[in-house]
Amino acid sequence: MNRQIITRPEDLALLLQAHKQAFAAAGAVPAAERKRRIQTAIDLLVKYHKPLVEAMDADFGGRPKGYSLMNDVLGSLTSLKYARDHFEPWMASEPRTPFPPYDQLGAQAWVMYQPKGTVGIIGTWNAPLFTLFSPLASALAAGNRAILKPSEVVSRTAQVVAEAVADMFDPLVVGVVTGGPDMGEAFTAQPFDHIVFTGSTQVGKAVMRNAAQNLVPVTLELGGKSPTIVARSADLATAAFRIAAAKASNGGQLCVNPDVVYVAREQLEDFVAALKRSFGELFPSVAGNPDMVAVVNERHLARVESYLSDAAQAGARVECAPAPLAADAAGRQRPLAIVIDPPQGAKIMQEEIFGPAVVVKPYDAIDAVIADINGRPRPLALYYFGEDAAEQQRVLEHTLSGGVTINEAMFHAAMEDAPFGGVGDSGMGHYHGREGFLEFSHTRTVFKAPAYDPRREWGLLPPYSEHFLAMMEAQVTP
Repeated sequence: MNRQIITRPEDLALLLQAHKQAFAAAGAVPAAERKRRIQTAIDLLVKYHKPLVEAMDADFGGRPKGYSLMNDVLGSLTSLKYARDHFEPWMASEPRTPFPPYDQLGAQAWVMYQPKGTVGIIGTWNAPLFTLFSPLASALAAGNRAILKPSEVVSRTAQVVAEAVADMFDPLVVGVVTGGPDMGEAFTAQPFDHIVFTGSTQVGKAVMRNAAQNLVPVTLELGGKSPTIVARSADLATAAFRIAAAKASNGGQLCVNPDVVYVAREQLEDFVAALKRSFGELFPSVAGNPDMVAVVNERHLARVESYLSDAAQAGARVECAPAPLAADAAGRQRPLAIVIDPPQGAKIMQEEIFGPAVVVKPYDAIDAVIADINGRPRPLALYYFGEDAAEQQRVLEHTLSGGVTINEAMFHAAMEDAPFGGVGDSGMGHYHGREGFLEFSHTRTVFKAPAYDPRREWGLLPPYSEHFLAMMEAQVTP
């Protein structure tokens, strides 16, 4: 098949059909071939990292090259290298114990892990490389092929990804399609063997509906309002700085970014002051600051600004760090907006912020915080700052989230030796580590019968006798 970049749904269907034929013809995918494919992805990022970084900067209208290298290039390389260096033991079949009496008669049983076929991976605009290549690492380790769909919001980056993949990969191993919502709709309607989508909960539901028409299993990495608890036992200055650093990451445009920070009522003003001071240390200025990531486009900027104006009209106090900046300032770089105690009905309390703003809510008792968290959709991440071990354990045992970081923010998502994924409205399924390998593998049970079949001798086959009935009744025990 030629290495053209696919932009039409009908060509996507043909590519997937060719993938299925190639998968069936090739049979088992040995470890050496899996490692070669992963290494090709690594080599691709090494070769094309500069044009990819430049494309991300242009797409965002301001994204520091060092940040793109750290977050997208090195983050993706970390996933790929971890998979390359660790997947081989995961491939081994696992012996299992046959049921009685066959366990005593020489029967054998085992579980084998087989690739599913072709995995469709839909990336995001906010982490345009990581959300493609990190799940790709798990998919390739499991022996699958893949077709990638970069986000059309970052069109320059999508084009470079498509050109790089076309240059480095056989399209029947890893292919790329580009395009807007129409291509996205067509993509999720294809009979892939697995689909990975990273994005909003609303779009995730549409992806799942489309995939259900072909009974395609899905991994959904969504988002939500990741709650952050600053306990009375926390060091306020440390907590404020680490939360500020998290909000500074990618301009707050990350699915695991702290969204609502709960602070003890008597510490509220001290925390707000510390948060403003910490963010100001990171960004003494905003407009034209080469270290600050801009809001990706005007539509998303208008969305965030609408949350802020709605909160202010509802009576919330809004402060900015390091200082307010006129909305018509050049570019889309914005200060951090700190929205203090908005009412529950405010838009910013209902929607994921996904931008340079954070809510700070005062609390009196930790159980009220737990109740508020549990009254909302399950978040992708939860953060706890504090040194009270009993309270920490109470939070862990009485809440549910995709993952947790204690005394920091977002670090759990960077672990390769642990699964990353959501729960409920924040998603389903995992990638990273062995759990990612398992996600994209078919876990297949094999039973090998012994030569001797005892069933007729023991009266376990028709015609059933009274003795058989007595034997069955005797097995009905608590």
